[in-house]
Amino acid sequence: MTELALKGDHQRAVEALRRSYEAIPAGTPVRLAKKTSNLFRWRDPSAAPGLDVSGFDRVLSVDANERTAQVQGMTTYEDLVDATLPHGLMPTVVPQLKTITLGGAVTGLGIESTSFRDGLPHEGVLEMEVLTGDGRIVTATRDNEHSDLFYGFPNSYGTLGYSLRLKIELRPVRPYVRLRHLRFGDAAELAKAMGEITESGEFEGEAVDFLDGTVFSAGEQYITLGFFADDAPYTSDYTGQGVYYRSIQERSVDFLTVRDYIWRWDTDWFWCSGAFGVQNPTVRRLWPDKYKRSDVYRKMVAYDRRYQIIARVERWRGLRPREDVIQDIEVPVERLPEFLEFFHGKVGMSPIWLCPLRARERWPLYPLEVGRPYVNVGFWGTVRLPPGQIPEYHNRLIEREVAKLDGHKSLYSTAFYGRDEFWRYYDGETYRRLKGEYDPGERLLDLYDKCVRGR
Repeated sequence: MTELALKGDHQRAVEALRRSYEAIPAGTPVRLAKKTSNLFRWRDPSAAPGLDVSGFDRVLSVDANERTAQVQGMTTYEDLVDATLPHGLMPTVVPQLKTITLGGAVTGLGIESTSFRDGLPHEGVLEMEVLTGDGRIVTATRDNEHSDLFYGFPNSYGTLGYSLRLKIELRPVRPYVRLRHLRFGDAAELAKAMGEITESGEFEGEAVDFLDGTVFSAGEQYITLGFFADDAPYTSDYTGQGVYYRSIQERSVDFLTVRDYIWRWDTDWFWCSGAFGVQNPTVRRLWPDKYKRSDVYRKMVAYDRRYQIIARVERWRGLRPREDVIQDIEVPVERLPEFLEFFHGKVGMSPIWLCPLRARERWPLYPLEVGRPYVNVGFWGTVRLPPGQIPEYHNRLIEREVAKLDGHKSLYSTAFYGRDEFWRYYDGETYRRLKGEYDPGERLLDLYDKCVRGR
């Protein structure tokens, strides 16, 4: 289909969506009808009619000369990468999981191993077309009359409006990525090295293209450096029997195709596939490769969450209940050793993912200090509750520690802040002004109600 035809389809989809939105009665909850989700804020199924956004899942154009792409908001990064790689290009930041949508990563944040240089996915956006809460279709850029929405949209989680089309920057790629896994026995040494590489963009005089880290224990932690390459002596495959995160412990150097590098974490949902036995060699051989995907595991978790299968079995066995601890937080790089010491002592979950980042601009609803090196710490699993503790025990501990260390917490998962505390961390003054301007009738949920109260 030609670019012109795609743009015509897009305009028809926009008009259909506007009519659909206007037809929803005032006071009726508005939600998106989506096939997939990467959120971990569990809610009961809603009886409200879903807003059909199935017409917004395409890459409209890729301009190889300008190094930009026009992309609809419900397009998955899997489809986006498939459209850009043939041009020798990729988005500035590609979140780790294939079914994350571009619009979701912009309104709800995302991160990956280019974030030490390029910040978060929304920092690569040049313009966005948004269906606002009051039913308008507006185009927001850094310097037009809707610049306040452009800067306030990230971390608003669909409570100001929905992105329909985005123009984004692209970066050139090369065919392969050479990896170096550097082991550290001390968190302070790792944090120092990670901060220096983030600041300089180099390691041993060579420009670094990708940077993240993995913590297996207090005495075994790694920084992984990625370097683009035009050729490779071999390429490893972690989409079948191999498990990528185990290779970090087993190899000091590795080579992947650029596409396999981008999706290295998706096959095993980082390491969470182990909960389903998929890392057992026998199970892994029997489990079809096409189902070794994060969205498959996410659906299995959702099914268990709905019917409480594992929890019922554990109660029958007389075991203490487990708490979901599924979070991503950011702390300044120099405070990382303190957070890891706390986490090892109070939570005790491993592995842990580390991803450094620097914000290139100020985004008020997620107010990181511009240019300051932070480290995203990701941990996803369950922890047995201590006797007599409330179900949110570990998550509340984490929230307090992150605040103490001048950090921030992503809102894709459970949160327990009080209302006043929440708005101190996420710029309530700016949010209320944007809400009044773009959703004065409050047709969309309030950010606190959506992310903390789980409505």
